[in-house]
Formats: sequence, structure tokens, C-alpha cells
Amino acid sequence: MFAALYDPLLWLGEKAGMGARRQNLLGDARGRTVELGSGTGLNLGYYPDGLDELILTEPEAAMRVRLARRLGRHRRPARVLDASAERLPLEDATVDTVVSTLVLCTVDDPDPVLREIERVLRPGGRLLFLEHVRSRSPRLAHWQDRLAEPWRRFAEGCHCNRDTLELIRASGLEIGDVQEATWRGMVPIVRPLITGVATKGGH
Repeated sequence: MFAALYDPLLWLGEKAGMGARRQNLLGDARGRTVELGSGTGLNLGYYPDGLDELILTEPEAAMRVRLARRLGRHRRPARVLDASAERLPLEDATVDTVVSTLVLCTVDDPDPVLREIERVLRPGGRLLFLEHVRSRSPRLAHWQDRLAEPWRRFAEGCHCNRDTLELIRASGLEIGDVQEATWRGMVPIVRPLITGVATKGGH
């Protein structure tokens, strides 16, 4: 049921600016690109042409059905994998770009996911991220904490109060430009957003 509701729930937010943020972020994808938790494929229309390979990972069967449909409509060459973000069936240091949009909030523990991202990225490879995060406002953060458990049950494991930027920073990836934004058209507890790039060290 959540897979069926996902696009309608996000529709207003996409029209109110999230679609443009996806486009701005994904225009920087290069080379062999892996997207974590592709869901219903809302990112598909925003990838640049000329990628060496586009791999879409999605562990939920109902989401993969909708992802395959959208992929067929876009006619974009891509490979869909039944894989979780914690265990990617990819060799070490073989990926140029990893994409995470609204994924690090939903995993049970972001640390194994971030380790897996670091593992598959080549030296100099980049993580492109767009995530909703814990608010800087004490008042809104308070409500995020109070509503975290009911929201997690409603939104299939989403943690509305997760400080994702600090988790990325602690992972050892080198964070570049990060922009803060507001996810308009959505309930207040998921409105604070960050978008940016983190790079794996080395050459």
C-alpha cells in the first residue's frame, strides 16, 4: 500500500521545488552511477545523458514494479537490482557516483550504509545526497522527536529527526558544498532539507 501511495504523497512537494532540487543535484552524476533505494523512480528524468552505467537498487518488490514501469516510460538504459543499501552486490572501488535521495532517513542504521558507499566508490568518487534532516529550530526538533515513532510507523521506517549531515561527516567522506532548503508542500517535521556532495579521498 505504501508503494501505491508514495507518488501521490510526494506529488505536491515535487511540484513545489523538490523536482528542481533533484534535477540540480543529479546533473552532477558522472561515470558509473549507483542510486540507493530508487523507490518508484522519481529521479529517472533528471539523470544526464552519457553515463557509463546507471544501476538502480531497490529492496522492496512493490517499489521495483513501479520503478520498472517508470523506467520503461523513460526508455533510459539502466539496470535494476534487488539490493539493500547496506549490502550492494558491487566490487570495491568500482563506482564513480552514488546517489541518495530521501534514503538515509529510512534505513535502520545509516553507518553500515555509509561504509558501503565508501567501499564501492572509487577514490575521488562522489556521493550526491538530498535528505530531510533534524531541524536546527529547537521547537521543530522537539516536535520531530515527539512524533518520530508514529511517523516511522506511517512512513515505512522514516526517521524524521535524524541528523544525517553529521552522520555523513563522521563517515570520513569529505563534505563539499551543502545547501539547506525547505521541502514545501510536506508536513513540517520533514521540511528541513540538505542537498550536497561528499567525496571519497584519494586519487
